[in-house]
Amino acid sequence: MAEGTLIDTHAHVHLDAFDADRPAVLQRARAAGVARLINVGYDLPSSRASIGLAEAEPDVWATVGIQPHYAATTGEDDLAAIAAWLAHPRVVALGEIGLDYYHNRAPREAQERLFRAQIAIARAHGMPIVIHTREAQADTLRVLREEAQGLTIIMHAFSGDWAFAAACLELGAYLSFAGPVTFAKAQELHAVARCVPRERMLIETDSPYLSPHPWRGRRNEPARVRLVAERLAELRGEPLTTIAQAVWQNACRAFPKLPN
Repeated sequence: MAEGTLIDTHAHVHLDAFDADRPAVLQRARAAGVARLINVGYDLPSSRASIGLAEAEPDVWATVGIQPHYAATTGEDDLAAIAAWLAHPRVVALGEIGLDYYHNRAPREAQERLFRAQIAIARAHGMPIVIHTREAQADTLRVLREEAQGLTIIMHAFSGDWAFAAACLELGAYLSFAGPVTFAKAQELHAVARCVPRERMLIETDSPYLSPHPWRGRRNEPARVRLVAERLAELRGEPLTTIAQAVWQNACRAFPKLPN
């Protein structure tokens, strides 16, 4: 990797928000030093689309998984499809999966069943898991402690306090920082960013969501992962090249199917 090379470990560039200018979006990312992008699935159509994008773009990789929002309508055939896709050479993780009590679009019991089922699939295939959690920290930790010991865990768009961060780190998880770490009022998140061990941090955009300052409220895109990296460097008092190199190495460990 070249000095300062970046990776966006979580984006949704397949979405129709990018239909008008997807090639230009990817080119802007490359111009900003983003050499790899992981496009993340959250249901069957988005997982299929993520694979398609990864097949078409040599610097794009994919994940497949079913978010808790769809727990009430997910069946065994859906889980079988996710399991089969894990063998695809461009698929690097199972996710995003987890619990969401903020949107609460499915019963919590169904969410937990789906979460546990997908962790079991990841274990059977030796794959990392990408975790989505909103207003469900205690239950997310409980399920991970019970089901995911020994698995590689990536906490997507980490937004908790140090107590939650410490609990995730105790599980061996990576904390992935997104646009909110650039917000002036995100003091608890800033404290986590300063304290997290360098070998356990990742960066992402969650494009088209979670735009960093000064783009907050506008469509996000992978090029802006550089703003996340720059803010982490500032908060930690470290050079950007140090952050970029650490994140690159961490991503290669967290997602072993990525080439070094």
